[in-house]
Amino acid sequence: MNQLTALRKVFYIVGITSFLSACNQTDNLVLKSPDGKIQLTVTENDNTISYAVNKENETMILPSKLGFILEHGDSLNHFVIKGTERSSLDETWEQPWGESRYVRNHYNELKVLLQEVAGKRKLNVIFRLFNDGIGYRYEFPQQESMDSLVIMSEATEFKMPRIHKAWWIPASDPYYECIATFSSINELDTVRTPLTMETAEGKYLAIHEANLTDYPKMNLTVKDSATLCASLVPWSNGVAAYIKAPFVTPWRTVVIGDKPGDLVTSYLMLNLNEPSKIKDTSWIKPGKYIGIWWEMHLGKGTWYYGPKHSATTANTKKYIDFASENCISGVLVEGWNVGWEGNWMKHGDSLDFTKPYPDFDIKAITDYAREKGVELIGHHETAAATRNYENQLDKAFAFYQQYGVHVVKTGYVNRLMDFKEAHDGQYGVRHYRKVIETAAKYQIAIDNHEPVMPTGIERTWPNLMTQEGVRGQEHNAWSPDGGNPPEHTTVIPFTRGLAGPMDFTFGTFNFTNEAYPGTRVNTTLCKQLALFVVIYSPLQMASDLPENYKGIKAFDFIKDVPTDWDKTYVVDAKIGDYSVFARKDRNTSDWYVGCITDENARELDVPLSFLDADSKYTAQIYADGDDAEWKTNPTSFKYGEKIVTASDTLHVKLATSGGCAIRFIKQ
Repeated sequence: MNQLTALRKVFYIVGITSFLSACNQTDNLVLKSPDGKIQLTVTENDNTISYAVNKENETMILPSKLGFILEHGDSLNHFVIKGTERSSLDETWEQPWGESRYVRNHYNELKVLLQEVAGKRKLNVIFRLFNDGIGYRYEFPQQESMDSLVIMSEATEFKMPRIHKAWWIPASDPYYECIATFSSINELDTVRTPLTMETAEGKYLAIHEANLTDYPKMNLTVKDSATLCASLVPWSNGVAAYIKAPFVTPWRTVVIGDKPGDLVTSYLMLNLNEPSKIKDTSWIKPGKYIGIWWEMHLGKGTWYYGPKHSATTANTKKYIDFASENCISGVLVEGWNVGWEGNWMKHGDSLDFTKPYPDFDIKAITDYAREKGVELIGHHETAAATRNYENQLDKAFAFYQQYGVHVVKTGYVNRLMDFKEAHDGQYGVRHYRKVIETAAKYQIAIDNHEPVMPTGIERTWPNLMTQEGVRGQEHNAWSPDGGNPPEHTTVIPFTRGLAGPMDFTFGTFNFTNEAYPGTRVNTTLCKQLALFVVIYSPLQMASDLPENYKGIKAFDFIKDVPTDWDKTYVVDAKIGDYSVFARKDRNTSDWYVGCITDENARELDVPLSFLDADSKYTAQIYADGDDAEWKTNPTSFKYGEKIVTASDTLHVKLATSGGCAIRFIKQ
């Protein structure tokens, strides 16, 4: 109960039942979601176990196989059902930070107990049905006949009833920094999850995983046009995973929605993770930050020590002054530590995480920041030299802790860890978890770049606050393809965003790029504002140089917008075209709305029914100017105020790749 109290949880359990039952070979096991709309059927046929999912008599997943392929070609996929256990849970828990303060965890569970036909090995499959989808995982119980296993692959399938359309990115990019492709699933190769699909009937499905612990990430391949198969990221020797019983795999998840917004407001993935292991989370604080970062991407400074070195004491104090004057809680500094000279990506072992460059006085800087009410955000770029980083890990976090640093941005810029292992193989997953857990000992939160795709671990370790794993703002500085296209941010909330917070780093007001003239931020200024509401992260960066914000009224929205929410609604959305998000501040009665569009100008009606009834609000509206156009006039905007109520509807005009950002202040 102490752990629940630390998380300020309120919960109650209903209908817990447990039984064992012998099952005939032809028996079907049925499990329904709490509202009865989703039905799971587990079938044993010729010693092959399969599962199928329906929603309101519509097939979501056809009978799909389960199991494993082990080393030496040994298969673990022929079973008889020896029994079942059923249970239910209905609890409400409070997040220390998040898109919704309170999360309801309501499911029915079926554990299917299996025994191998030809041997004595046992395997359990645990299914949980929620009102918005399904999660299932494998459990290897302790047993004499199977102490340890070498897994080569999973036989897990998701067999679609027809060839759906999907938004996907290829598995070939280790950083997940790709523009999504929209195509039929029969055109997929090997793709990342979350994989978001749209059915011909207008339903939406998202396949992903939850609680990825000591196991490789799951990608997906396609066979027979419409069957999606689990593809585990292997070690360099071809093995997928080394496990020792007892062991549970990550949950395989399928979220089902009637509209795109249902995918965003599903908390199924978080609910399939364990409660927080951090009892006191008061030191984990959401906020906004600026940083010594964008200027290097624009070629105005360097990470390495020299005449153009950006991470100097004097420059950092300028950023601290600006942050203090503008309600910004943190200042990120990259390039402060020894080891950035030359081709540092090939020499990651030279990076020292406790030795600043001579022109960076960390004590003077943190003392100055403390006086100004600002915190330094630390930076550990590892160049994916994980052994070097782990050897310094405790010392590095202790170093930052003594100077009052509570957030560290980590980076892994290299395609392979230690030039050998994948970021999201079992090796990488183990490394990232070690960093998160070690950081927690020193009351340090992590902003992880070049990560493994998030799977809800932030519920268990809420010091994992945000991650990159997305093609973010930096690509608008130097990408040879000209930067992120206008539709990019209308897609990612419904794909990558389903996995967890994204450190996208928007908020750029200057649309010229002297260093790379062919590349720029391909939006209007108001779309940059709206993204603070549309794309979620408890740590949000205002990416531009401080001088580009001075004297511009639109910067008031960045100063005002919070990063921690009480409630979240997707008012309207069409993936790849436009979206309208509404979020309520956790600490005030204010609401915020962000509207964005793709390359097409459009007009939207935004009903304000999410506001409190019988209350009046002052709407502060930042909208594209009448002559705004993302290519030729991106900075044109207009500001206005009006009194509104929950019965009103706002008519919003968006320019090409435009946006609208609104703050609602309760009177």
